[in-house]
Amino acid sequence: MADAATPSLILASTSRYRAELLQRLRVPFLQRAPDVDETRRDGESPVDLALRLASEKACAIARSAPQSWVIGSDQVCMLNDAALGKPGSHAAALNQLQRLSGQKAVFHTAVCVISPDGAEQVRNCPTEVEFRPLSLPEIEAYLRLDKPYDCAGSAKSEALGPVLLKHMRSDDPTALIGLPLIDLCDLLRRSGFDVLARAQPSA
Repeated sequence: MADAATPSLILASTSRYRAELLQRLRVPFLQRAPDVDETRRDGESPVDLALRLASEKACAIARSAPQSWVIGSDQVCMLNDAALGKPGSHAAALNQLQRLSGQKAVFHTAVCVISPDGAEQVRNCPTEVEFRPLSLPEIEAYLRLDKPYDCAGSAKSEALGPVLLKHMRSDDPTALIGLPLIDLCDLLRRSGFDVLARAQPSA
């Protein structure tokens, strides 16, 4: 990642998963933590929650970085009308996977780009996931191995998560990991940030 002398691009997130995905574009960036209350509002749908938080995270950083492009992102797992966020603990992850066992869920991954002129673009990339029926020993074994306590829906698709799944469908294979790169590149291009012109050669 870039040092403070390279102001072009800022990721408004402390997520190592999003940082690792953004590194694939080979463009220097800074990573800053947005101070945002992630509490779901009364009557707010999971998709509206993801879109709002992606926007609020980007806005929180953009206010102090007017010369930069700022990226905000958020992911919410929707099971029926329920919104499942990061479990944060083994017990909560166990509960989430028991609820998801044999069910279809939609992971809404929203991304927001704010350009130096203050223009904001936000988009949602849904991923439909069907979990196969899971036994308690399987869930316990998975949690012990992957420890997905910082992942919405308690499953890491980039690690052992596929052993829990029957199928997944999305327009962007990186969305479920936490940052839809296809949508992000399109939003950056529309806002005047040319990824290919700024990308650095591979080592």
